[in-house]
Amino acid sequence: MDVDHYNVLGLPSGEEGANLTQKEITKAYREKARDLHPDKRKDDPNAHENFIKLKSSYEILVDEKARKLFDDLLRVKREQQRRFAQQDSKRRKMMSDLEDRERASFASDPAMKAKEEEVRIARKLKEEIARIRAMQANKGASMGTGSGQEKVGREGNSGDGGHAGVDKERVLKVSWEKIGEGYTAEKLRELFSRFGEVEDIVVNSSKKKGSALVVMATKHAVDAATGSVSGNLDNPLLVVPLKPSVAEFPAPKKEEQSDRLSNLVGAGYQAFEDAVLNKLTKAAEKQQK
Repeated sequence: MDVDHYNVLGLPSGEEGANLTQKEITKAYREKARDLHPDKRKDDPNAHENFIKLKSSYEILVDEKARKLFDDLLRVKREQQRRFAQQDSKRRKMMSDLEDRERASFASDPAMKAKEEEVRIARKLKEEIARIRAMQANKGASMGTGSGQEKVGREGNSGDGGHAGVDKERVLKVSWEKIGEGYTAEKLRELFSRFGEVEDIVVNSSKKKGSALVVMATKHAVDAATGSVSGNLDNPLLVVPLKPSVAEFPAPKKEEQSDRLSNLVGAGYQAFEDAVLNKLTKAAEKQQK
């Protein structure tokens, strides 16, 4: 362990640091962040690196699981230092001889145990730091995706029929159950790119269901992908066009629509089929008038 994250934030370490509240940690971080911000230290070549180190230490200390592991690691080190500080040279020699005999007879070695525990906790702490960084990266990606989703919503509601925004007939609506690892934007792009160029993907997940809008480059790609992309067998996709085209089929028969939609897979198919058939029928009736 090379970094004491409490000291990085200007906080006391050890048992006193372990008793600090999250509010106290956050307050100390903000004060340090104002002082170490690169904008205030333009002449310091290490300003950016120091600020990143400060932020990383703060993220570890405000994460309950990572902080507990870090406190455990500090505790093990304190116990080692306290044990060696209490031993004089003669006792250390006696302990060293005793430990040699214990190792020779395959007995447990307290120092070795302490070292192994330190390595184990350090490894777990490293894993927690990696998890926190991955979580922050996913959070940043979700914020970027959210802004894209807001943009699509504005374009879809524009009053000029969508000419200035996204053509809804080139958009597929995809949904799936939240089972297993689910589907990411990269995974969806890989699946749909087999049917044509994918211009954009907006993923929106809830606790029970996942959904996405997939913008294809052409309407032909939308027709090719509809009913063809099934995803994983243990968690299939429901793929439907956001705006089914009825211009080429003035009076579609219910049987023809059922045949086409029967290829769709995924949870909630029957309810969606009825809704789509109802919309297509009304659109056809309006066109005939």
